[in-house]
Amino acid sequence: MLRLLHTADVHLGARHTDLGDRAVALRERQFAAFGASIDLAIQEKVDLFLIAGDLFDSNVQPRRSVDRAVAQLRRLVEAKIRTVIIPGTHDVYDRASIYRAYDLPSLAGSVGSDFMTVLTPDKPDVVLAALDLVVHGRCFATKRAPYSPLRDVDASSDDRGTWHVGLLHAAVAIPGQTVNDEVVVTPDEIEASHLDYLALGHWHSTVQGNAGSTIWAYSGAPEAVAIDQDRAGSVLLVTLEEQNGKKRVALEPKTVARTRFERLDVDAATIATQPALIELLATKADPDLVLDARLMGVRPEHLDVDLDEVEAELADRFLRIRVRDRSIAPLTDGILPPADTVLGAFIRDLEGRIAETEAATPDGSADELRDSLRLGRLLLQGEEVTL
Repeated sequence: MLRLLHTADVHLGARHTDLGDRAVALRERQFAAFGASIDLAIQEKVDLFLIAGDLFDSNVQPRRSVDRAVAQLRRLVEAKIRTVIIPGTHDVYDRASIYRAYDLPSLAGSVGSDFMTVLTPDKPDVVLAALDLVVHGRCFATKRAPYSPLRDVDASSDDRGTWHVGLLHAAVAIPGQTVNDEVVVTPDEIEASHLDYLALGHWHSTVQGNAGSTIWAYSGAPEAVAIDQDRAGSVLLVTLEEQNGKKRVALEPKTVARTRFERLDVDAATIATQPALIELLATKADPDLVLDARLMGVRPEHLDVDLDEVEAELADRFLRIRVRDRSIAPLTDGILPPADTVLGAFIRDLEGRIAETEAATPDGSADELRDSLRLGRLLLQGEEVTL
């Protein structure tokens, strides 16, 4: 039995220019998640640590970022855990590649051994004899692949090891969605590779599937690269086991991120004022939380909420907070004013149009009419003007 830890899309050193003064905090979270991934690998005593591309956010990195990454990688070498890295599309193996500028295996203390390997166009695979395993991972010297990285891979005719694992930074082809991706592999190509497991990078969410006998998976980014990536934050523990001549591959996601995401639906009927809404949301305060709050249902007649003010008031209590209003204005309650008054005629006309619109298109198309009704009632309340 072999145990692997699969990660990808760490994006160390990302600039996050759109985040202003929060950019440094998110960069630190990404370094922390990478360190937590290595903590987990050592704790679980895995045999192999796989990085499926984009360890670095770009090939332009200050030396201190490289040194921090190397310090973490050295921990794996010292723990006798083998590591295989493949460049991605952000840290592409071009002339300016960070992997050309820095010999990461040597810097991490893996001189003259197979404890750390960086796959390159000239080194598309590595045989790890101690694990009876071959890692296949072709990358290219350009960001866009000239051909499929699985073109020459067929593990069924490769007797260099019992286990064959693929390591790629690529998109699994989805018709109409991946045509513009730089590196694409098709399910048919995955199936024809006969790999036992294909460790993928490029998608920042944890996703898994199979093509023929090959299990493939994206570990997702270990920490969100953007604050709205609520399905990032994990690595994959992979178990390769052979029993009675049959191979079995088992995957177990493990959370390593500090950032948490939560969606909160608030019943607008229970909120009387904007300060009451702020007080409710403040109970969720957490500097590691990205909170997506929505006002739902039918809101009180006199509830007036400025969402920008709510977010500004709470901004320093969360990593990020977004408040959206999905509530709808109420219809008229109780006895209607006489039909021969401006208010009575207005209410009957608007509520008739609302009913027709909601019956024809029950998808929120009548929300503006409901708002018009609410505002009109407030403006005309008490005016008994005979037509």
